[in-house]
Amino acid sequence: MSDALRQLPSVNEVLERLPARLQRLPHALLVAEIRRALDSARAEIRAGAGNGSGIAERIEQAIASLLQPSQRRLINATGVVLHTNLGRAPLGQVTFQAGYSNLEYDLAAGARGKRDVHTAPLIERLLGTPGIVVNNNAAAVFLALHELASGYEVVLSRGELIEIGDGFRIPEIMTRSGAHVREVGTTNRTNIDDYRSAINEQTRLLLRVHPSNFRVEGFTSRPSVNELATLARERGIPLYEDLGSGCLTDLREYGVDEPLAQDSLRAGADLISFSGDKLMGGPQAGILAGKADLVARLRRNPMFRVLRVDKLIYQALETTLRNILLEKWEAIPALRMIRCDSDTIRARAVQFLEQVAGTLIEGQSVIGGGSTPGQALAAILIAPETSDVVRVEQRLRQGDPPVIVRIERGRLLIDLRTVSPEEDGELVAAVKAAL
Repeated sequence: MSDALRQLPSVNEVLERLPARLQRLPHALLVAEIRRALDSARAEIRAGAGNGSGIAERIEQAIASLLQPSQRRLINATGVVLHTNLGRAPLGQVTFQAGYSNLEYDLAAGARGKRDVHTAPLIERLLGTPGIVVNNNAAAVFLALHELASGYEVVLSRGELIEIGDGFRIPEIMTRSGAHVREVGTTNRTNIDDYRSAINEQTRLLLRVHPSNFRVEGFTSRPSVNELATLARERGIPLYEDLGSGCLTDLREYGVDEPLAQDSLRAGADLISFSGDKLMGGPQAGILAGKADLVARLRRNPMFRVLRVDKLIYQALETTLRNILLEKWEAIPALRMIRCDSDTIRARAVQFLEQVAGTLIEGQSVIGGGSTPGQALAAILIAPETSDVVRVEQRLRQGDPPVIVRIERGRLLIDLRTVSPEEDGELVAAVKAAL
């Protein structure tokens, strides 16, 4: 062991052996990476796991990983439209303004402005009420509860005490906000009298949570928004509905049955919240909209500044909202994919198989992203001919650009619903290379 340790080169020796293309990089960076590689080699030798060879190769690999952006464009051929691991809703074309911008500057008045103005007019035209933006829907729920019910009770059905992505649970968010949960009803059935009986002098809010990532069927019931709104008005308590997925466009024609945010407000909800990066098709954001006095209170809450979004999100969100308002569905990739019909996908798949050997299979695409449980879209899948499915999947995933596919029943499957038509050529080339 001692001999192997003594044979490790010095920092200067390694530095002198590096290729000229690396020598042009900052000296401090190279020295730090060499020391890191030498420390790793020493640890391996002491653990009996190696002899410390290949120091130069380690440094080249480390530098290469630093020079390449970690977040890369890839081709999603899984058929999962809102793929949580792949960034949920794919963004359309957004022009990010370089340099300075009027993020918080009123050009007409020549004075400080508010960043809300970039999305507020669009939200109001789409929903008919004022709205503000925070960094995701969990933040929206937290802000609403913190402002409207901290230290007091919120009445919520037991069947709506849900868990969202990555282990976040509604009851835990409520507790962190300072609100106290008053559970009513049972897991599968809750009626309006359960809410009525639970209201007392400590009640500050009625909360309704849309179960966007699961579905309970059978002997079930829960009050409608109309019923809850009537009760809320009788008792002078706001009704807040967390809609989760944030559907602003009627997609029932395409096989997706999700409550519309507009309908919830029309039915009497005083406040709603939803995600920007799910069925709305935009960037990660949480949107709160409803009665002007409630929205104004939320905006004045100090936590609003903690949870606010930056200029890049505002630009992407403004673009998405404007495209929805103008019904430019083709400019919103997630909505374009959901609305795409099977005949169009079949025609593209047939062209694909003219260049790659394989077969067509009828199957399903899914929305994903914690939304529309149990609802699938008819799909035409491509199964390329290969005897080593695992190896081909690995090659595709590690290619440039990476291609993500799915494996089912021992077959490698490609779903063109989630592949942009402009990417078809790249996808063909990638599959050919992987095969």
